[in-house]
Amino acid sequence: MIDTFLNIKKFESIVFEKEQIEIAQNAKNDVEKSYEFLRRFAADKIIYGINTGFGPMAQYRINDAQLTELQYNIIRSHSAGAGEPLSDLYVRAAMTARLQTLLQAKSGAHLSVIELLTEFINQEIYPFVPQHGSVGASGDLVQLAHIALALIGEGKSHYKNEWKNTDEILKINNLQPMQIFIREGLSLTNGTSVMTGIGLVNLLYAKKLLNFSILASVWLNEITNSYDDFASEPLNAAKRHAGQMEIARQIREIAAESKCLQKRENILYQSVSKEQKYFTNKIQSYYSLRCVPQILGAIYDTLQNTENVLINELNSASDNPIVDFETQNVYHGGNFHGDYVSFEMDKLKIAVAKLTILTERQLNYICHNKINEILPPFVNFSVLGLNYGLQAAQFTATSTTAENQTLAFPNYVHSIPCNNDNQDIVSMGTNSALIAKRVIDNAFQVLAIEFMALAQATDFLKIENNLSPQTRNLFQNIRKNFRVLTDDRPLYQDIERIIEFLKCQKNG
Repeated sequence: MIDTFLNIKKFESIVFEKEQIEIAQNAKNDVEKSYEFLRRFAADKIIYGINTGFGPMAQYRINDAQLTELQYNIIRSHSAGAGEPLSDLYVRAAMTARLQTLLQAKSGAHLSVIELLTEFINQEIYPFVPQHGSVGASGDLVQLAHIALALIGEGKSHYKNEWKNTDEILKINNLQPMQIFIREGLSLTNGTSVMTGIGLVNLLYAKKLLNFSILASVWLNEITNSYDDFASEPLNAAKRHAGQMEIARQIREIAAESKCLQKRENILYQSVSKEQKYFTNKIQSYYSLRCVPQILGAIYDTLQNTENVLINELNSASDNPIVDFETQNVYHGGNFHGDYVSFEMDKLKIAVAKLTILTERQLNYICHNKINEILPPFVNFSVLGLNYGLQAAQFTATSTTAENQTLAFPNYVHSIPCNNDNQDIVSMGTNSALIAKRVIDNAFQVLAIEFMALAQATDFLKIENNLSPQTRNLFQNIRKNFRVLTDDRPLYQDIERIIEFLKCQKNG
């Protein structure tokens, strides 16, 4: 049951687990109140997008006989996207976000629109939505128009793994195309729902990346028999950052039963002979092992802020004008502007890019025998020179990390005026969300390769039974998708299987 507020867990259930949507009666009642108020209010007034043109054409009044045609025209004319279509997951997320905007009951849309959009989500009907088209300022006009195009029974949609004409899919499901009442065309196309939907999927995947990066970091410190005080409570509390303290707490919790990590006070703080001039075990680990709470802590705090912003956006009325039946007025403004989402997507992708860099550095540590001093080059179990272990997989990780470093450059500041300069400053929010998506996809690739290296190292050192329960369980799952590498073989399918495994795991 959903109403005017949708939290991240419920969103995840609807989008990832395909939970069926049922709308609460109180939310339906408010939608009907909004529509009835607008119907009365608009009868003798000039209101943008109801009896005027759109954008810079707003100065032109539309004849009463053409008001319905006007709403169809914005849907058809703006279905002008280009590029590859968004996958079902992201279209489902966008439709869910649009539904939640309409449930704020500030759009004046007829209840039948909400009911039809709900049917599309529940019946897994996914309109063709191209990746390119939005400047994120009158919201996602182009991509949302493609969703609206399907709702009026036109264009094509993805249904049961097949592209079909939408009118055919409607007939299969005994559904009628959307009817225009007052401003249904504008209420569906104007807003931030595509960037918000993509952004929330990005966030949920980024959380998975962070959780796995914490596990990878513990696992690597176990492999190297690190001292455990890098995650100690007094050390990390001294920095005062909530994220750092939380990451350190999680590391301590994961590593609590590990037999690999060492206590500094049991070794270096006991009486050490003054004759001992060199310590084979490092006094302090490399930064990619030791500074994990500081690095991932900053990422944790960033994701927390991103969640707050995106959940606010999800549960906002993001179109224009705002129809407020409580104050009995219609307000014209710019709630469709995607700045909040765009800015957060840039922060998110920078955070994930840094996580990718950490992952690549940890991978390098495992592969570099002269640095770790305990493993063969590239954790190669076979004949050096004849076989190559993970050497080429490391190339892939390095290349992909470099791409993420380039993609991390902010997109939010790339405003270009358009629409006869009516849209003279724009957010590019959907572009920001799509670039963040690519950064996240890349991060999963690099993390998958690190896990392959960690599994190889664990087998080489024969320490599986000494690992903490969580890292040992992860090791066993990685081995289900990546058998021990001895003689050289193609690895691209192993990488893909691990990526799929990582992506399918639930957030805690």
